[in-house]
Amino acid sequence: MKILAAADIHGAQYRLNLILENIERYHPDLVIICGDITQFGPGDVAKNFLNQLPGETLAIPGNIDTADVPQAIKESKATYLHMKKHDAHGLSFIGVSGVNPGDIELFFTDEEKKTWITKDTILVSHVPPKGYQDRVFFGMHSGSEELRRVVDAYHPQLVLCGHIHEDPGITKTDDTIIINCSMGKRGSGALIIMGTPLKAEMLD
Repeated sequence: MKILAAADIHGAQYRLNLILENIERYHPDLVIICGDITQFGPGDVAKNFLNQLPGETLAIPGNIDTADVPQAIKESKATYLHMKKHDAHGLSFIGVSGVNPGDIELFFTDEEKKTWITKDTILVSHVPPKGYQDRVFFGMHSGSEELRRVVDAYHPQLVLCGHIHEDPGITKTDDTIIINCSMGKRGSGALIIMGTPLKAEMLD
């Protein structure tokens, strides 16, 4: 199974065009958009962009997306993943954008939802976990401490994120692969081939 993941479109049609070109080139089974679809809205931009993507798409909002973007995602062809679990292609996806730290704490202190995340889970966030693909100016780490605690506690097999434009790339730990698929400064996302072993590459 192939996943095409990207984040930080920021309302730019040329970035959407890059995603469309990669869909045509790689024929992914699933596209995942990890937030900041718009540049401060409006929601109609997110809906229009997502409706241009062929095939199955999962999406979450980011910190730049305005309050009307979540509803626009729900009204689009994409599946709204924030604070939800979605099973597809034999895999389990959990979305928690990380924009509001309280969402992460709420999500992962709910006893029922704790059972959702396993070592086979794919966690989709806008913000990276702190310490992984989150370096900004002067090498400072600016990811989410709450999300890092979740990763350390539950060891999902894969974390897809964006937000930090300066640090797209892949980090592998003993248990988890973290991919910052931001298009904010360079590149056009990431291609993941699920399997044993899992393979991933950043796309130019």
